[in-house]
Amino acid sequence: MSLIVQKFGGTSVATSEKIKNVANAIIKEKNNGNDVVVVVSAMGHTTDNLIKLSKEITSSPCAREMDMLLATGEQVSMSLLAMALIDMGYNAVSLTGYQAGIKTQKNHMCARIIDIDTTRINKHILNNEIVIVAGFQGICEGNEITTLGRGGSDTTAVALACALNAQRCDIYSDVEGVYTTDPRIVKTAQKLKTISYDEMLELARVGANVLHPRCVESAKQNKMPMRVRSSFKLDDMGTLIIGVDEMELNKPVTGAAVDNSQIRIVICDIVDEPGNAAKLFNLLSSSDLSVDMIIQSYARHSKNTNDIAFTISKSDYPKFDALKGKITELLKADGIFIDDDIAKVSIVGAGMIDRPGIAAKMFDTLAKENINIKMISTSEIKISCLVEKKYCNSALVALCKAFELDGADVAQVKGDLPDVD
Repeated sequence: MSLIVQKFGGTSVATSEKIKNVANAIIKEKNNGNDVVVVVSAMGHTTDNLIKLSKEITSSPCAREMDMLLATGEQVSMSLLAMALIDMGYNAVSLTGYQAGIKTQKNHMCARIIDIDTTRINKHILNNEIVIVAGFQGICEGNEITTLGRGGSDTTAVALACALNAQRCDIYSDVEGVYTTDPRIVKTAQKLKTISYDEMLELARVGANVLHPRCVESAKQNKMPMRVRSSFKLDDMGTLIIGVDEMELNKPVTGAAVDNSQIRIVICDIVDEPGNAAKLFNLLSSSDLSVDMIIQSYARHSKNTNDIAFTISKSDYPKFDALKGKITELLKADGIFIDDDIAKVSIVGAGMIDRPGIAAKMFDTLAKENINIKMISTSEIKISCLVEKKYCNSALVALCKAFELDGADVAQVKGDLPDVD
């Protein structure tokens, strides 16, 4: 008998009818002869509504109390799901993050899992019970409730799968799998049968809102097979996420994505001397500002100065805005230019490695669409270009056509894999 961890997102448990549908998905896996541990998110927009309520009380809510508040959302959905399963004749028990033994760092609202004591979960499994765990939450030193931040329930599911030595982790949502690109923009986008951890990780980082990078990182580190599946099409096995060594790479590019959530910032005419870049990025880091693309270049007006350009998330701009004066003074900069009319378009593929001409083809494709590139960032399996926001969709469509991402499935399994069907 194998153990399967299933995770169901907020849209999957948004109503009582949808919760009953989720119960059927769990029962189907149980009837296949598997033990099942389930992780659930809060129902629908519950978390957003709880945050809104907190803002009606205070403009700066205490982080500890926010964790106490937000942790209640998953407890509602886990309890209702357990009731549905019991009503259908199956043994089920719901557990909070604390009861499930999920131990985290002491960082309210953005904690990371550091350990899972699976003793209690294993006891319930031995009693032939379906265990339902509240995602997104845990407990830290001092028995304080913590939440894991964005993508927390996905992270909970993968962490549990690894701790329990599960056969695989299935992530259910309202999408049928991982697509070559956003099907809302490119209507002919194709669902991938398989994708590697590295490719999925890069796609998650460049704007594909399917999985959070943290959960993919954890799966990769522990070689945990994952499936992205639809809660509403239970016979569809979705997309399998595995190691690149278990795949045959037929094409250099697996997927493309667009990200409209960034702002470009240019620090102008910084004195060209050692240590200034370190001063800038140490200051940003100390304010918990995460930077994506970075370019340093000679300024136009003086050979003794540099411009440093980088991108940050729009949600982080208030933090940067509070630092502008300090940055200008610290670096003796001539000024700071802000550009929020940008978008990042990216192509990703493990097949890019050691294959020349991919970057040239991407740049040529954008040039033929008369799209100017403002910044470029690369890795072994990713190329990202910053363009004007108004061109992002046309850029994505053109790149998908150029790299044949609107055709048949582009990744195939080779060799023997775990029995994931």
